[in-house]
Amino acid sequence: MKNRTNLIPIIFALVIFAFLGCSACNNDDAGTADDTIIDDTTDDSTIVDVDSSYFYTADGSVTITTVPCTLSDGTSTDCYQIVTTSLPGDHEMGPWCPDNIADDASAGGIWLEGGEVYDVDGAFVENMATFYNDTKWMMYDANGDIYVTETEDDCINAANPNVGAEYENFCVECLPSYITDLSQTWTIPITPVIQDSSTLFATGPGGPGNSAPSTRGVALNGIEFSAPAPVDNILGAYTLAPFDDAGGHINVHQGYHYHAATGFGTQIAQDDGHAPLIGYALDGFGIYELLDTSDNAPTDLDNLRGHSDDTRGYHYHVDEAGNNNFINGLKGAYAN
Repeated sequence: MKNRTNLIPIIFALVIFAFLGCSACNNDDAGTADDTIIDDTTDDSTIVDVDSSYFYTADGSVTITTVPCTLSDGTSTDCYQIVTTSLPGDHEMGPWCPDNIADDASAGGIWLEGGEVYDVDGAFVENMATFYNDTKWMMYDANGDIYVTETEDDCINAANPNVGAEYENFCVECLPSYITDLSQTWTIPITPVIQDSSTLFATGPGGPGNSAPSTRGVALNGIEFSAPAPVDNILGAYTLAPFDDAGGHINVHQGYHYHAATGFGTQIAQDDGHAPLIGYALDGFGIYELLDTSDNAPTDLDNLRGHSDDTRGYHYHVDEAGNNNFINGLKGAYAN
């Protein structure tokens, strides 16, 4: 492993009503747009605005303007409109696929499986049949050379949900050079507006199947914190679409995007040893790394992976990298 530590958050639900005469309790299952999350740790009096100066704008890959907006609860307010080139300006991308089964971890990226982060080195590819207990996996030839997509068309075709049999046992590698004239625009309320009824994301990849947005938030370099990658669909087609060490890969329609937080990209350190800020959710609340400077994870996160303190107000902490997830929902209203 490339200096990577498994993160094991300890999450306790602080919903205790034994002496309060509670007549109804929360539904903790994700996938419902309007489940109420009661969080006794939330201090609604502390609301921290989005700080646009924290974003990485030095190379022009991110531009930020203020625009009027209407939020999901009908609130008319001001938002930051964040326009990005869909490629990070603050760290290198790739590699994703190794070339040969003799290659070490530096030649490939990572794979997220069962809560673990695995290096996609030559040995990982060589042993996929054993790893997945399926002899159909054979992603390399007699010389040990790994089958890797080589063109933009191959990238597009292999990433298609109805991928053809000709791409079975290919490592799918979409390159930054395939991204031209593609931009992404995110609109985030400058001042978060807490809701009584929180918006939960559906479990699994893609859209939530309700009114909630599928994007979780935006990193400080403008890159999307995406919904979980559809790993079951990828593996079901006998393809592998690794993430790079930063937890990102490329879709030609979406650009570069993250599926895990692995410590790359712009971070804002906190003076009190709290985990660093790495981005903002679509409701304007901050998204922070999981561990603080003493390598401790918070123990009082709610269903959304959020809690409050006097300095940061309500904010989120990302999930473990191996879980192919960032946060579980939104505490505040988001821009329509």
